[in-house]
Amino acid sequence: MKDEAKDIAPQTTEPAAAPGGEAASKTPAKKKRVRGSKAKEKAKAADANAALEARIGHGFADPNLLMQAITHVSALKSGRKRGDSYQRLEFLGDHVLGLVVSDMLYHAFPNADEGELSKRLAELVRKESCADVAKSLGLLDDIKLGSVGSSADARLRKSILGDVCEAVIGAVFLDGGHAAADDFVKRNWTERMHKPRRPLRDPKTVLQEWAQGKGLPTPIYREVERTGPHHDPEFRVAVDLPGLAPAEGTGGSKRAAEKVAASVMIEREGVGGGNDG
Repeated sequence: MKDEAKDIAPQTTEPAAAPGGEAASKTPAKKKRVRGSKAKEKAKAADANAALEARIGHGFADPNLLMQAITHVSALKSGRKRGDSYQRLEFLGDHVLGLVVSDMLYHAFPNADEGELSKRLAELVRKESCADVAKSLGLLDDIKLGSVGSSADARLRKSILGDVCEAVIGAVFLDGGHAAADDFVKRNWTERMHKPRRPLRDPKTVLQEWAQGKGLPTPIYREVERTGPHHDPEFRVAVDLPGLAPAEGTGGSKRAAEKVAASVMIEREGVGGGNDG
């Protein structure tokens, strides 16, 4: 019986943890899983970065510049400087954008005077225009925002989009030089330059200058109808030029109705200078 007990007893005791045995292998297996997870995260981040560069149209030699360009100050961890956000790059990109667009306008509109060029420039470099470019490039989901930035209202988020767009321009300029920044701006602003969202000049002025260039007299505006109560009237006005059918427009004032009428005639006759110079 004693011999049988001796045979059974070792089965109830745990084996000693030998070097390289099961007990020693638990920790390395866990480390392998952690390392594998980090490798996947890095690969995923690299893919996202490559996709972002493809949309921007520039491969960064220094990817940190791109990451800085899309990082809002609210996303910075404690201890990091504000300069690690996009703010400094935004400052640089704003001036690079102004220079490139000014050069584009100078060559695209040789007959435009300084005043018209200035108006076109202001329209193209305003925050709303930069935000539109950022949206078209799909940058909205790439911006790194902290809790403050994430809870921002629509107006502030639009401003952030515009800032990020300028910061990206700054990053492209630092990474690839003037040629790279010039290429980025031209790809994203040329169409906007020829088709601004808002009229750059008063349509009545445009129509009058066009008429004078054709040897026609000054356009004549006449009130056709006035409707509505005295405190909230609506005017219908027609504009006349010899040899052309009248064009009509309506508005809450005679001035507004005249502008609409002029715009209608400009559009109908294919007059340049209001939107396309």
